[in-house]
Amino acid sequence: MAETSDQESKTEEPTEKKVRDALEQGKIPVSREASIFASMAALMVIQAFLIGHGVQQLTPTLKSLLDDPEGFPLSTGADAQNLLSVVGLQAVRFLLPLVVVLVVFGLAASLLQNAPRLVLQRIKPDLSRISPVSGWSRLFGTQGLIEFAKSLFKLAAVTAVVAFVLRASEARAFEAMYTDPVALPEMILNIAMRIVSAICIATIVLVAIDLAWARFHWRRELRMTKQEIKDEHKQAEGDPLIKARLRSLARDRSRQRMIASAARATLVIANPTHFAIALRYKREENPAPLVVAKGMDVIALKIREVAEQNRIPVIENKALARALYEAVQVDQVIPAEFFRPVAEIIYFLQSKQAPRTEKVQ
Repeated sequence: MAETSDQESKTEEPTEKKVRDALEQGKIPVSREASIFASMAALMVIQAFLIGHGVQQLTPTLKSLLDDPEGFPLSTGADAQNLLSVVGLQAVRFLLPLVVVLVVFGLAASLLQNAPRLVLQRIKPDLSRISPVSGWSRLFGTQGLIEFAKSLFKLAAVTAVVAFVLRASEARAFEAMYTDPVALPEMILNIAMRIVSAICIATIVLVAIDLAWARFHWRRELRMTKQEIKDEHKQAEGDPLIKARLRSLARDRSRQRMIASAARATLVIANPTHFAIALRYKREENPAPLVVAKGMDVIALKIREVAEQNRIPVIENKALARALYEAVQVDQVIPAEFFRPVAEIIYFLQSKQAPRTEKVQ
């Protein structure tokens, strides 16, 4: 009951992360009926194209062995080894194409359903697989009942198909009693091909339904509750408190770097205590003054303190300091509209040898 109520609470479609994690863990939608159908199709191909040719190649060796057993002496161990090598080689030549076809069809059935993935977690021991309680729930749960219904359908379909084919071949079976025994293998092969072909045709509908059900059941098992989606978003975006703390630390480090850069300034334009903009102007470095630091209130006082420690001129101009603070960005040159007033200050400092703190109106 707890499992049922838990499943009922999962009403939301799985997120991309949930689907991606399931694929990485090897939890993929797989249709068992598709694999069985691939095996039957491979058997049909073997009967139609390989079995006859293989038997023709194997027949001379078996015929020579049965007709002339004395031609294969078994007096010594070497004779026995020679006989086994001959028979074994013919058996490998006969069976190898059949095995290759079965493997190719089996791999195709798997690859067409899902892309190949190496998931080592799937081969780890899982004690729940041998738990009687888990096994009982799997056997008599929803999935177990569905598998039982599919098995019943397959049994009924195969029984009906085999009965129909055998009924239609009944006359040929009676005629075989009066025909040459050499023709019996071909007749049996034809009947077997008809049975396998009919089974493949009869199970196509089951395979299509099972493929759709495997995808639907897989998506349903991955459904999430609203709380799980919230937790996933929170985990992906990070804890708001931690993010705020990290942003605060980043701002502090940025301010420290900016205040340290004020030591490289050529002059500082200030509004006595509220604003301070540190500018660096070297004709060989930049075509216009570069903003190396700016700040207000406490930061402005820190910039002025660094300027005084490094004997950098501080020019007090309230209007220009406020305008620059609003318009400029750190590590960028000042806008063109400030070229003239700043150039006048630089000229004033260079020509008049101004003291470290001046008031410019």
